[in-house]
Amino acid sequence: MECLYFSASRCRSCTQMTVPYARQLQAKVEDCQHELSGFGSLKFLPAQASNEQGFRNKAKMVISGTTEEPTIGILDADGHGVDLRNCGVIAPALRSLFPVIERFIKELKLIPYNVPKRKGELKHVILTLSDTGAVMVRWVLRTKKHFVALRDSLPQFLEHLPHHSVVSVNFLPEHKAVLEGEEEIILTRRSTLEFGLNGVPMHLRPQGFFQTNTEIAAALYRQARQWIDDVNPESVWDLYSGVGGFALHCAGEDRTVYGIETSTEAVAAAKTSADSLGLPDAHFVAQDATEFALNAGWAPDAVIVNPPRRGISAELSKWLNESDIQHVIYSSCNAKSLARDLERLGNYTPQLARVMDMFPQTDHYEVIVKLERNAA
Repeated sequence: MECLYFSASRCRSCTQMTVPYARQLQAKVEDCQHELSGFGSLKFLPAQASNEQGFRNKAKMVISGTTEEPTIGILDADGHGVDLRNCGVIAPALRSLFPVIERFIKELKLIPYNVPKRKGELKHVILTLSDTGAVMVRWVLRTKKHFVALRDSLPQFLEHLPHHSVVSVNFLPEHKAVLEGEEEIILTRRSTLEFGLNGVPMHLRPQGFFQTNTEIAAALYRQARQWIDDVNPESVWDLYSGVGGFALHCAGEDRTVYGIETSTEAVAAAKTSADSLGLPDAHFVAQDATEFALNAGWAPDAVIVNPPRRGISAELSKWLNESDIQHVIYSSCNAKSLARDLERLGNYTPQLARVMDMFPQTDHYEVIVKLERNAA
């Protein structure tokens, strides 16, 4: 795809923008094969390609400029706003809302935050698009100065949003390079954004995490479900479960699943999904994954791990390696930490891997690996 922002050097976030997409995807496969070259038995399935544009279901936009002429985009090196409202990797449905955001900034006289001067109120607007068409809009403010205006304008604002959308206000009083603060007030009656990936309802709360590429997330969950169904375990743990994507996809009759996640918001969302699906044997616990595993007192037939970029802990690797768990599925966004962890899991053989292109136009990708315990 072509990007005028990239060509004009206004934004360089998409580092591979000038590389043809087929070449991007092949380079990611080759990089992953290189990082995992120490595992000779590992077979790579065909990579899962993505749409190369309009794939991002989340837009984290910095608001800068003035009330009369706000910029919606990013900041340059000096802290001044760069307007990116026509960014091509953001889903068109989200881009269509930027004029609405601008209109309400002007009508409510919201004051954009000036980073160099450390003055102003409105810092960010974070938008997330569901595959149902609904959206979540989160206004990030420095103080509560504009809160009443945003709250009172909700009926008018909702007229411009799809049905079943969610609107909230987040407060970030500190001057630091983060997107959101701890306090969040949901303005709508609906508190979660519902997705329907592969027919599985999943709920996202305002401070929860969801993959930014819905199409590839759905493919990732399908792949894990296929591998789990192939071996048909009676019990599965989904460690670092987030809003329960892997656990909910792998749950079923005569199968007990546990999702373990530190975020209480994500666990609450996962429980909502399990209840809506009528899954009494799907359990979600707000706890550290390593702590849960080491203290559970029992081990399941299969484990799925989907850790952050740093990978799983040495303690969890050791516990898994010494357990009698037969099947492990490892989903990773960092092939280097994945290779390290696979080395630690020497009692398992990595059998299959598949690159999932979650992040086109960048060097980043997701990879999912199926491991089987070695015969005694």
